[in-house]
Amino acid sequence: QVQLVESGGGLVQPGGSLRLSCTASGSIFNIYAMGWYRQAPGKQRELVARITSAGNTNYADSVKGRFTISRDNARSPVYLRMNRLRPEDTAVYYCNSRFANGVDYWGQGTQVTVSS
Repeated sequence: QVQLVESGGGLVQPGGSLRLSCTASGSIFNIYAMGWYRQAPGKQRELVARITSAGNTNYADSVKGRFTISRDNARSPVYLRMNRLRPEDTAVYYCNSRFANGVDYWGQGTQVTVSS
C-alpha cells in the first residue's frame, strides 16, 4: 500500500506559477515511476508529467517547456513546478505512483484554477 498526499494547488492568474508537491508513504521502495495527472470538468484524466526511479522524465506536449517534474531521491517528495500557467491548465491535479507490475496508487487531488 502507498499513500499519496498532494499540496500546493490554488488560484493563480494567467502567466503565474505554482508548485505542487506529493509526499508518498508506505511501501514506496519498489515504485517504478511517480507522476502527475490532471482532470478538467467533462474531460478524461490525462498524464501531465512523469519521472521514473532512474530519473527519466516525460511530459504532455501541452506543458513542455512550462512544467517541470522533479524529486531528489526515492524518499523525497515529487514536485511539479508549473510556470506560465494558462486557463486551460485549470483542473484537479492528481499524484500517481506506479509499480513495475502496473499497479497504480492515487492521491486525493488538488485543485488548480487559472483565472483572472
